[in-house]
Amino acid sequence: MKIFKKKNDRNKNKKGSTLPFRLNIIFVIVGILFAALLAQLAYLQVMYGARFKAEVNKSDTSTMTGNVQRGMIYDSTGKVLVGNSAHQAITYTKGVNELSSDIYKTANTLSKYVKVSRSSLTSRQLADYYLADNTNLKNIMAKIPNISKYTSTAQYDMALDYVQKNRKQLHFTKAMKNAAVIFAKMSSSYQLSTTYIKDSGVSQRELAEVGEHLAEMPGVNVGTSWTRSYPNGKSIQDIAGTVSNEKTGLPSDRVNELLAEGYSRNDSVGQSYLEKQYQSVLNGTKSQTEVVLNSDNEITREIKKYGGQKGDNLQLTINAKFQKDLQAAVKSAEEGAGGYSTGTYAVVMNPKNGAIIGMAGVDRDPSTSKITNNVLGTINNSIVMGSVVKGAMVSGALMDGVITPTNSTLTDMPINIGGVKKTSWFNKNGGQNIAVDAAGALEVSSNSYMMQLAMKEANFNYVSGGALNMSTNIFSKLRGYFEQFGLGVKTGIDIPGETTGIAGPSTKSHIGNALDLSFGNYDAYTMIQVAQYMSTMANGGYRIQPHVVKSIRGTNSDGKLGAVKTTVMPKVLNTIPMTEAQKALVKRGFYQVVHGNNAYKTGGKLASIKPGISAKTGTAQTFYNGNETVTLSLASYAPSDDPQVVVALAMPNLGTDAESNNMELAKKIYSAYWKDVQSSSTVK
Repeated sequence: MKIFKKKNDRNKNKKGSTLPFRLNIIFVIVGILFAALLAQLAYLQVMYGARFKAEVNKSDTSTMTGNVQRGMIYDSTGKVLVGNSAHQAITYTKGVNELSSDIYKTANTLSKYVKVSRSSLTSRQLADYYLADNTNLKNIMAKIPNISKYTSTAQYDMALDYVQKNRKQLHFTKAMKNAAVIFAKMSSSYQLSTTYIKDSGVSQRELAEVGEHLAEMPGVNVGTSWTRSYPNGKSIQDIAGTVSNEKTGLPSDRVNELLAEGYSRNDSVGQSYLEKQYQSVLNGTKSQTEVVLNSDNEITREIKKYGGQKGDNLQLTINAKFQKDLQAAVKSAEEGAGGYSTGTYAVVMNPKNGAIIGMAGVDRDPSTSKITNNVLGTINNSIVMGSVVKGAMVSGALMDGVITPTNSTLTDMPINIGGVKKTSWFNKNGGQNIAVDAAGALEVSSNSYMMQLAMKEANFNYVSGGALNMSTNIFSKLRGYFEQFGLGVKTGIDIPGETTGIAGPSTKSHIGNALDLSFGNYDAYTMIQVAQYMSTMANGGYRIQPHVVKSIRGTNSDGKLGAVKTTVMPKVLNTIPMTEAQKALVKRGFYQVVHGNNAYKTGGKLASIKPGISAKTGTAQTFYNGNETVTLSLASYAPSDDPQVVVALAMPNLGTDAESNNMELAKKIYSAYWKDVQSSSTVK
């Protein structure tokens, strides 16, 4: 008997055998994926475990900075000219990612205990403070129609504008304004940078109350600030310059530059002159404290990495005692000047290395006779000096070849140009026509001699009474020689603000003034230029850049002047291309000004100065407000045979009867120099 299986039974068995096969495939795939996951986890654990662990326990490290004492300025002998006075101060160190609302809260708390000046508070700062309160911000925004249509930045700007326009209606109290100033200072500081909230005039009560509530004011502390002091008098401030403070903030004309260099808005920086010129030297380096922050930007640990370094010191070439005596002598001379006198200025310089030993100046208002110190008038006041520049004129003629050391004699006589006469002071009518060589022309200060040299250099054949048909090129030729000695160009002194002097018009209609230029009665020069000119003459023809900084020095552990880090070396700007014979001829003329035998010598009253000096006096015919005046000047050096000091001075707009004011002042200056700076007994 045959047995037949049913068709549906066969299909059932086939289905049963297929299902386990499919499940096995799924299990294999799952197993492979699971193994891959385990492998990846193992890889991550081995390779990046430490990194992920650090991420979980994440903290951040930043650097907090603190202010240091500014470098000091000393005189040539080591006396402090510009020092630092310490004051207790209230400081603030801004935290990381600190919100305006946090600063607002801290400022309000601090303002309960500390009063600050409100004079610098702006309407914008007051508005920022007001809107730092979220309630105030919402209330103001609610008053502005359709404000929701604008971006958040535009909305805030509109709110600022509203507050500033409605300032009176919002009734800002003195307490609110006090807090606003503090808020502005805190807001403008950098993260983890220490700034001053109040750097001077902090009362004991303020210190006590702030110290008692420090826990309520994150970042606020009691610290130390420094302000500049002048133990040898403030007259040196004209040269040293000034330093900004937390009240004035960074100079407005340099704020972006200084911010880019890492300064805070109310850091102290040099604002003018040496303080500005040597800011990077005097500033020092701020202290650095490493702070560890947790994930909430809270400081969990502080590690002092660098205690900061006081700024380096400047030692000047100026002698403090002599500077004081020089300024007193200049002021005394001006007090006795009277008339329309507008000031007196003097520079004393070492001709061998360009060191400025002293520079002094005063201005005078003729209408009130009020006298004020103006030391920097020596580098920025332009004065028509007169005959003092004739040494440069003679030197130029020698270099041009129109005269020589063995052939320089000309006759002093009135110069008649188309009926207009120009004469020397001793020969107004031609009755004292005398023959003089170059040295003799300097001795008697002959204007006629200098004018004749100018015409020779212009290749002009002078005929008495004829027209002056010289080329205007004579202006540039004469000035070119003058500039080689420093007259009419910047000397390069290391004090900002030097001017070049004033050059008169050089057109054909002014051709007659070329003759005035030749004897110093046209262009105007600064006192420092005259000092450089005479130093170039004295040292044998080297135009040296004048300087008031002698060296940059550190600070010893006892706080006193430390080791020399940098020394300012003499810098020769150019050398005068004159022969030894030519230079000797000019120097002989300067000597004869004081010690010559001619009855018309101009510097005989200086002969009593010991050691003996060589000089060139100057008198210029000038005007003040339409009134005829004279300007007396003098440039000199001593000793004559081995020049070690140059004295240059000018007294503009004296009365027309003034004669020897310049020489009397020179005597006092030399006396002070040999007493204060160098003993005359050391000089042959």
